[in-house]
Formats: sequence, C-alpha cells, structure tokens
Amino acid sequence: MSDFEEWISGTYRKIEEGPLPLLTFATAPYNDQKPGTSGLRKKTYYFETKPCYLENFIQSIFFSIDLKDRQGSSLVVGGDGRYFNKSAIETIVQMAAANGIGRLVIGQNGILSTPAVSCIIRKIKAIGGIILTASHNPGGPNGDFGIKFNISNGGPAPEAITDKIFQISKTIEEYAICPDLKVDLGVLGKQQFDLENKFKPFTVEIVDSVEAYATMLRNIFDFNALKELLSSPNRLKVRIDAMHGVVGPYVKKILCEELGAPANSAVNCVPLEDFGGHHPDPNLTYAADLVETMKSGEHDFGAAFDGDGVSTVLVEDPTAELEQLEPRTSASSSSIWG
Repeated sequence: MSDFEEWISGTYRKIEEGPLPLLTFATAPYNDQKPGTSGLRKKTYYFETKPCYLENFIQSIFFSIDLKDRQGSSLVVGGDGRYFNKSAIETIVQMAAANGIGRLVIGQNGILSTPAVSCIIRKIKAIGGIILTASHNPGGPNGDFGIKFNISNGGPAPEAITDKIFQISKTIEEYAICPDLKVDLGVLGKQQFDLENKFKPFTVEIVDSVEAYATMLRNIFDFNALKELLSSPNRLKVRIDAMHGVVGPYVKKILCEELGAPANSAVNCVPLEDFGGHHPDPNLTYAADLVETMKSGEHDFGAAFDGDGVSTVLVEDPTAELEQLEPRTSASSSSIWG
C-alpha cells in the first residue's frame, strides 16, 4: 500500500439509521453570480443572509456537470478557514448528496489549501473540487467570502465552464438538498449515509489537511537534502509568515516538524476566521512585519502567503526586496501549486 493509499484509507462509520430524505426547494435566481478566474467573491453577508444565495450558486455548479458524470463521482471540498467556511461546507455536503455525488473528500475542520485541493483532485481522480476562499481578501462577518470550482485536472474551471455556471444561475428555479444529513468535520475517517431512493450509501471522508500534499512533496523533492539545509549547524535561516491563513498547518508540519527548521521559523500559523484582523495579502503593505524582520539580517530567506496559499511574497536578505508570485497548475502539470 502506498503512502497516499494509507492516507486515504480508514474505517467506515455508519452515521444514520434509515434512509435520509432528499428534498427539492423552489428558489429565485440572482443576476450577480458571475464567477471570475478566482471564482465568485462577495461580501460575506451575501452568502450568510441573502435567501438561497449560497444554495443557488452551489446548485448551479452541480447543474453545470452532466448528470451521468455526476452520479457516483468523487468531489473534494475545503477552504481557507475564514468566517462562514464550516457553515458553507455543511450546506455543500447536504447538496452534494442530493445531486448524485457518491463521495466527498473534505479536509479536517474544513481546512484545505488550494494547492492541496488540486493535489487531491488528481490523486483520487475526482470530478473536481469546491474551494471556499476569497484568497487575499479580508475575512470575518464584515469581510469577504468566495467559492471556486476546480475541474478534474486540478486547475481552475475555464471560462467556458464559469460562463455556463453563470447562465444557469440566472435562470435557476430549484435546488436539491438532504437537510437531515449532518457530518462531523473534526473526526478523521469515513462516514456513510443511506439516502432515500439511492442504492449505494453516500460517503464523506474527513482527511488530514496536510498529509496528502506532504506526500506529493516527498515524491517531488529530496527531503533529506532539505532537512540538512534547514536543520544543520550551518543551516539556511528562514522566516515564514502564514498570515493566519490556511498555509499555517502546512508550514508547521512540513517545514518545522518534518524538515527540522526551528519552531520560530514559522509565525502566525493558526488559521483564524478573520486572519487575526489583518489582510492576508503578501505585499509590502500587509507583509511589513516580515520585511522589517528580514532587515535585521538574522534570516537568509523569508516568505509570506495569502489566505488560501496561492500567492507568495519572497524576501531575501539584505535588501529586503520583494518578489510576489502567483503560481498556477496547468492541465498537464504536477506542480505543487493549485
């Protein structure tokens, strides 16, 4: 069994007894749900308070996928941990079950970086992934929220698909949901649910948010050489600022625990719903603390990440000049970025 197979395997738990009903509710369309290259982004209150705003867009995503492709397929779901992340995932789980999805793979507590979602989609041959993030935009009740759809190659949905989603959203009349289905996002393992008029149970797998991505990195990079570089007496001294976004657990697990960099090499690594009241945008303004730290000359290399882990700012001693990167995964790439 491979490392990845060990990561994805687990013990099934039957959560509910008796089939859960699948319901259809009438809705009215909105004319402003046009996703861009980074998905649909709005103020959080749009999704939290506007009737069926979230349900309409999620149903439009499902309707954009042919029913024959949807039936029994796998879908990956995760987000950057911002406010409303867990609530949105609960709704997505219920709607996925009612729309023919057979299996959901979700990061523990709803946490998955965009690159990790891309990785898992390709590894399990999922039909795609739904990512809950507004990237470098602020979070919280008064902040922003967003939804991205990545397709089966792990990359963002192309314009033809986002246009299709938008057209559906302007004419949608109903959405399907299984309101009694409740998932525990905090417990690792597989949960199964019997659904009304379905021959096979619906499966939800809660997975370690970091491990699948770390497994991929081990297959790409020489971790022994990196550990020597980061933990030897003459080590490269690094400073990584996760800006209280989704990258924090990845940095702590991979950089510090596995590669041996000192614990103080990584800061602001606990994902917070409002990113600690800061703007998770790695640039001169919002990564100013990192720039000042690098000017001290105590570190050789520094980096900061945005909310969902796709934008990076790199700072190098002694000039503390910044280079901002926004890598993307191409259709044929095995890149570490999503």
